[in-house]
Amino acid sequence: MKVIHSISQMSICSRKIKANGQSIGFVPTMGALHQGHLSLIKKAKRDCDVVVISIFVNPTQFGPQEDFKKYPRSFANDKKLAQKAGIDFLFAPAAEEIYPSNYCTYIKVKNLDERLCGAFRPGHFQGVATIVHKLLNIVQPNIAYFGQKDFQQAVIIKTMVRNLNIPVKIRVLPTVREKDGLAMSSRNRYLNEREKKDASILFQTLQLAKEMVEKGEKNSAKVISGMKKILGRVPDAKIDYVSIVNPENLEDVRLIDKKILVALAVWIGKVRLIDNMLIDEKPETRMTNGE
Repeated sequence: MKVIHSISQMSICSRKIKANGQSIGFVPTMGALHQGHLSLIKKAKRDCDVVVISIFVNPTQFGPQEDFKKYPRSFANDKKLAQKAGIDFLFAPAAEEIYPSNYCTYIKVKNLDERLCGAFRPGHFQGVATIVHKLLNIVQPNIAYFGQKDFQQAVIIKTMVRNLNIPVKIRVLPTVREKDGLAMSSRNRYLNEREKKDASILFQTLQLAKEMVEKGEKNSAKVISGMKKILGRVPDAKIDYVSIVNPENLEDVRLIDKKILVALAVWIGKVRLIDNMLIDEKPETRMTNGE
C-alpha cells in the first residue's frame, strides 16, 4: 500500500494506472474506518484492478456549530486497517492542499441539498458535492463506492455526476449494521454505553415503518406518527426529522403506492444519527406472471 499526500502525485499515479489498462475503484472516507467502509473496499477489490481510498475530514461540510474539530481522527489505525484490507493507494491530503488560501469554487445541487438533512445543515451538501467532485477529478476512478446510510448524499452525488458528465459509475451498497441494528458510523464513537443502547431505537423505528407499509398502510402521516411514538420511548432522543420520500428525488410522499425511502435524523444525547430504509409497497399487491 502506498500513502500519498500530494494531489499531483495522486493524479500521476491514476494516469499511469489507466494507461496500463487497469480499472480504479475508489472509496472516499473521512477516516475513523469501520466495517461499513471495509465492506465498500471489499466490493471495490472484487470489481476493479486497483483500489484507492481517501481519508480527508472535509471542513466545508461542517457548519460553525458542528463537530469538525472533534471529529474522530485515527490515521495510524486507519492506515493499518486499510493495509490489512488490501488497498493499493491511500490518499490523505492536507486541508491546505485541497483548499488553498484563494479557493472560491463550490458546487450546489439545487433542491436535493435542501431536503431532509439539508434543511437542518445548511451548506453541508455543498461541501460534500464540492469535495467529492474534487476527489473524483484527482483520482479518476472507474467506479466510486458509497454506503446507503448516507442515502441523500448518494442521490446528490449521482445527480452531480450525471449533470456534469463525470465519467464514473457510482455504486451504493447496503448499510452495515451492529447486531442490534444500529447503522455503523464514525460518530458512534461519541456514544457512551447507555446512549449506544438507546440508539438502537432508530432501527426499531424503521422496522415498524416497514411492517406498517407491508401490512397495507398507505397513509405516510400515520406511518410517521407511529414512528415518532416509538422514538418517544427514549427520553433523550430529539427528532430532527422523520420523513417518507421518493427515493429518486427526495420529495415527500403522502400516499404510499410505490417504493419509498423512510429516513430519519435523531439526536441521542449530543450525537446526531441518521438512518433510512428502502421499503416496497404491500408485497401482496405486487402481481407476478400467471396471477
